[in-house]
This record gives sequence, structure tokens and C-alpha cells, in this order.
Amino acid sequence: MGKETIKLTRKIQLLVDAPNKEERKEALDTLYRWQNRSYRAGNLIVTHQYIQEMIKDFFYLSEGIRYRLVDEKKAEDGILNRSKSNCTYRVVSDRFKGEVPTNILANMNYNIMNNFSKNLVQYRRGERSLANFRRDIPFPFGTIGIHGLSYKKEKKAFCFRLFSIPFKTYLGKDYTDKRSLLEQVVAGNIKLCTSKIQLNKGKIYWLAVFEVAKEKHNLKPEVIAEASLSLEHPIIVKSRKATLSIGSREEFLYRRLAIQAALKRAQNATAYCRSGKGRKRKTKAVERFHEKEKNYVSNRLHVYSRKLIDFCIKHEAGTLILLNQEDKMEIAKEDGFVLRNWNYYELMTKIKYKAEKAGIELIVD
Repeated sequence: MGKETIKLTRKIQLLVDAPNKEERKEALDTLYRWQNRSYRAGNLIVTHQYIQEMIKDFFYLSEGIRYRLVDEKKAEDGILNRSKSNCTYRVVSDRFKGEVPTNILANMNYNIMNNFSKNLVQYRRGERSLANFRRDIPFPFGTIGIHGLSYKKEKKAFCFRLFSIPFKTYLGKDYTDKRSLLEQVVAGNIKLCTSKIQLNKGKIYWLAVFEVAKEKHNLKPEVIAEASLSLEHPIIVKSRKATLSIGSREEFLYRRLAIQAALKRAQNATAYCRSGKGRKRKTKAVERFHEKEKNYVSNRLHVYSRKLIDFCIKHEAGTLILLNQEDKMEIAKEDGFVLRNWNYYELMTKIKYKAEKAGIELIVD
């Protein structure tokens, strides 16, 4: 039996709930300082993790050097004065003490150690490079950092304090389930998990993680739906005698190629843009079209994957098989046009997420 719950991540814009401009600026400066310390701490943690694991391969060390990575109190040949996880935490905690909440550093350390352990075999074989954290990294925090989450009618927003900073949510015309999820958290029906704060162009986003129960549907594991992904028809699915073609080459590519053509025109026109404020101003239109294409593709793949899962639910298919995907991905790599315009991996990721949420077993052939 699998887990009965699933974790959902929702991107929610936040506003600093302070009365004047000076306090709002001070809060934003604090967040940017926390982001900077998190990015530096992340690179320090992954570097120390790698050195600890690879120290036995430093052939130039003398034979008398001990290199067992355990606490010296627990083993005679241990070289650490505390546990492995505590070693890296203490490194960043001692360096950034007082500059960033320790809860953020603890969650950074936990997340990075987990990811490092998953990829350790590839690191040892030289098949994967170490993670390199950028300055705009979202920084994590535990639920212990959130205080007083509630809905304020006078402000028409959900308000809370993140450590010492007051926030309120900005949901706008919420056509998704963000408001519903927050209401359930306030009511105690679902719980929040370790989440992140992302800063982008002066705006604050809360990458909130909710743990919710999986959807309950009348599905039969013995009923199988077979789906095929291709560029001609994004998804073709059949179950028993029912068949459905989701999307088409013209429908998907027409708008995307139109956006790419507009992007190309904008790139050619940058040479004739009015000067002033440098590269950022000249390439403003180009960046806008990049964002349009990204959003369009994400929306289309979301719609396609949603229709696929709805088809499985309608026909009570408890098992979904994606046929011949490895071969098609290899073909896509050889064809530049397909590789550029057809997002196999992103579509499969969305299908996997929605299938898990609906309780459908996904098999990739």
C-alpha cells in the first residue's frame, strides 16, 4: 500500500504587511540578506559533503591517516567530532549566526544532504557534477517559522508572521485551489510542510507545500489505459474500446511557432531600440516573449495531462501505461525541431504528478 497523502506545492504572492514604506523596505532587505546567506550556505554544505565522501580517494594522504566518517566517540578510527549532518550544519551555523534564522540553515542542510545522498553513486563515478546554488535560490523554512496564520476580513487576505516579518497574501483572481488550501490549513483539516520563499524582481513568493489526502475514485487496477505521446498528437490514449486523441500538432505548434516568430522579430529590433539604461531596456520585449512561450507551453501540457487523467477516471482505469517512451525520446534528441518544440519530460512529469494525486499507478514502458 502506498501513502494515502500527497504533497502539493502552490506559488502564492506575498506582500509585507507593514504600515509604511520604510518598514516594508527594511523587511525586503532582510529577506534578500537571508537569501544571500542561504545561497552561500548551500554551496558550503555541498562542498563539505563532497570532501567528506571523497577523502578516502585522496591518495596522497599518508597511510596513517584515519578517514572513517563517523563520530570519534562511536568508533575508534572515526575522524569527526560529531555526526556527519551536524558537521555541515555547525559549519554554516557558526559562520552565519545572527544573520539568518537557524531554522533556514537547518532545512537547507537537511535538503542538500538528502539530494547529495541520492546522487552519491553518480558523483563517485564522475557522471554528475556537484550542485551549484545561484544567488536567486529560494530558501526553505519549517512550519515552526510561521506564526498566526489566519484570514483577516478587513484586509481580505490571509495573514501570518514569518519569524519576525508580517505578511499578507495576494491571491488576485484566484482560479486555482490556493484559497481553498489555505482555508483548510486554517481550519486544521490539512497541514503545511517545509516550504520556501522566492524573491524575484522585488516580488515575494511563498512556495507553500500542503500535505493533502489523495483523491478517492472508483478505480480498478485490472483496467489498463495505454497512452502514447507524440508530436502529431500530444497524447493518444485507449482503454478497452474507448480511444481519445488529446490535442494535435497544429493546435500545439501554431501558437508556439507564432510566439517564436515574434521573439525573433523582437531580437532583430533590439539593435534599433532607443539607448538608455543599457541591455535590460533593449531586451525587455525579448524577455517578455520568452516568458509568454514558457507560460503557453506549461498551460498546454497542464491541459493535456488533465484530460488524460480525467479519461482514466471516467473509464475506471487504475493503471496507466506510457508506451515506447524511451524510443521516442531518443528520436526527439536526433531531431532538432522536435527537441526544441516538444517537451516530453515536462509532460511526463505533469502526468506522473496528476496520476499520483488521483491514485492511478503509472508505468513507463
